[in-house]
Amino acid sequence: MITQEMIDRINELYHKSQDAGLSQEEKEEQQMLRRKYIEAIRTNMRANLNNISIQEADGTITDLGRKYGKIKEV
Repeated sequence: MITQEMIDRINELYHKSQDAGLSQEEKEEQQMLRRKYIEAIRTNMRANLNNISIQEADGTITDLGRKYGKIKEV
């Protein structure tokens, strides 16, 4: 999970990279934080997409998470 402090740190490192440049340790920290941020976004997007259901023309409802996602029928 991404916290506001992590987002603030990502932004702080970005602004520092534009002004003065980053040390090697700061560059590695920035990459790690960005990877965590992107993974959190992907996880949230998958969860949202897995909760979509559509109504077919014949009136049946298809749960796309069960059909295409990683949710298994119980």
